[in-house]
Amino acid sequence: MDTSSSAIFTKNFAALLFDMDGTLLNSMAVVERVWGAWAVRNGIDPIAFLPSVHGVRAIDTISKLGLLIDPVQEARDLAEAEIADVEGIVEIPGARAFLNALPPEKWAIVTSAPLELAARRLAAASIPLPRLMVTGEDVSAGKPDPQGYLLAAARLGVRPEDCLVFEDAPAGILAGKAAGAEVAVITGAHAAASGTPHVTLEHYTDVEARLGTDGRLSLHRRYR
Repeated sequence: MDTSSSAIFTKNFAALLFDMDGTLLNSMAVVERVWGAWAVRNGIDPIAFLPSVHGVRAIDTISKLGLLIDPVQEARDLAEAEIADVEGIVEIPGARAFLNALPPEKWAIVTSAPLELAARRLAAASIPLPRLMVTGEDVSAGKPDPQGYLLAAARLGVRPEDCLVFEDAPAGILAGKAAGAEVAVITGAHAAASGTPHVTLEHYTDVEARLGTDGRLSLHRRYR
């Protein structure tokens, strides 16, 4: 088989940047429990509200609601509740093996979650901590602002336009595109980004990254 025919993108990448929730691990059960209960306590319809929390910092989500509450304290309380509840968190199929096959200096996680919550969820899904992780606490503006992806690229020493971003939610996709990166959308956890024009992958079991002699990564579909 001509292995070049399995390439998903026509270009190769200096680094791969991953969102966490919905992209590397499925935390939907926790999100529905914790955020759903919070919405009910604040008189908000959880069914209509929950899709809006994907990929966005908690403080930004709460601030937009215009409620007579302290967004900083509410975000803190929500993070504590989510740290305490990891039941049902699982990796997106193939994520752990995919990451373990990557050179550690060529990938990073860019998440809207605070650091303690991110580390807790990664451990619950048995996903390795990356050498570099940019969290919602590292930026002054969260997704869809590109600040997190720009910071990750800079810390890896690469240009953002030479990166491939893996995302699952509209806010994160917008952030990746605004950074100038290519985007691949993971769809296995939920349908928040359904209908996206970008390359979509349900999970990682049928995809692999190959390191070229130029030190760049190419993404390929695996045929069984």
